[in-house]
Amino acid sequence: MKKILFISTRNPYSGRYSGDVIRSQRIIKFLKKKFKVDVISLGLNEKNSENSLFKFRHPNFFLKIFYSFISLVKLKPLQFGLFYSNEMKDYIENNSNFYDYLFFYHIRSSQYLPFNFQGKTILEMGDLYSNNYFQTYKSLHFLNPLKYIYFFEGILVKKIEKEIFNKFDRITIFSKNESRNINKHFKKKIFQIDESVESISKKYSFSKKNSKILFIGNLNYLPNLLACKNFIKHILPKLIKKLPQVKFCIIGHISNFNKFLLQKPNVEILGPKKDLSKYIKSSFCGLANLDVATGVQGKVLTYMASGLPTICSNQVAKNFGSNVIIYKNNSDLIEKIISLKVNKAKSENYSKKSIKYSKTLSWIKINKKYLKLLDF
Repeated sequence: MKKILFISTRNPYSGRYSGDVIRSQRIIKFLKKKFKVDVISLGLNEKNSENSLFKFRHPNFFLKIFYSFISLVKLKPLQFGLFYSNEMKDYIENNSNFYDYLFFYHIRSSQYLPFNFQGKTILEMGDLYSNNYFQTYKSLHFLNPLKYIYFFEGILVKKIEKEIFNKFDRITIFSKNESRNINKHFKKKIFQIDESVESISKKYSFSKKNSKILFIGNLNYLPNLLACKNFIKHILPKLIKKLPQVKFCIIGHISNFNKFLLQKPNVEILGPKKDLSKYIKSSFCGLANLDVATGVQGKVLTYMASGLPTICSNQVAKNFGSNVIIYKNNSDLIEKIISLKVNKAKSENYSKKSIKYSKTLSWIKINKKYLKLLDF
């Protein structure tokens, strides 16, 4: 049986409700049916024999600052320094040749690629993150210092992406649109593997009692935070005048400071929730109003797999076509939200579209692509 070393900067078994963590666990579970898989990640120092998991402690705050500085000196992305462990690097260097494949999860794990590995290398890149950083740069005010950090990080990530296309044997991309934008010279290396949903169950049903607009996402991720701020400031006050009982319900990781900033009347901030059923049932639409978005947004798939009608910005909707509702501007967004609240036929139509589309992206169908990925 061939052996795989799965390398991630986040522990796939942490229990964290995050799209990348959930997907990594799915991949590992599937690959273990066909291969011997060991997992290495950052976390608390320990070895879990049941999951063949090796974890190395995150560097402390001062080491992170030091490693980030070293990354900048080497013209590497800041995130490389933030997710660097010298112990983890040494372990991979010394043990990599016991494996047939090295499977790197996320672009920041690519920094752990051993210099002289003789087997096959795979990177689950997912999205072209440089595009995301440049979009964020453009969306921030010129007085915001983060604007220039994102611009510089975007340049460094773009440089790393080019290196990755040369160094790795195979690379996965989620979005068909993004895979088309990659240099034709690397086409044979690129495997387009869709984002997926593990379970599809229609939890939404139209009811005049449904009062919530649902937003799912990690609010420590700046584009999600900006989207929620914009909605609460510019959309919600006008919406309340027409729908007084409406509530904007936010589910996902959020800092106490951001929770304080966003807390307003008619806003519910619930933090991460593993079971979304009751929140779907009390909602009349899911929202993905991001101005900054690359690839396929997992939040949209979560809404759709429950049959919840979904409203998206143009940037998000590129990968979902007519299966979601697209708005043009703030006024149009308000009209579209109201229409889903009061129009049963329209809501049920988009609910059916959501379920039908989700079935094309079920994990049972998508996971087979990973066997082709490893078929060298």
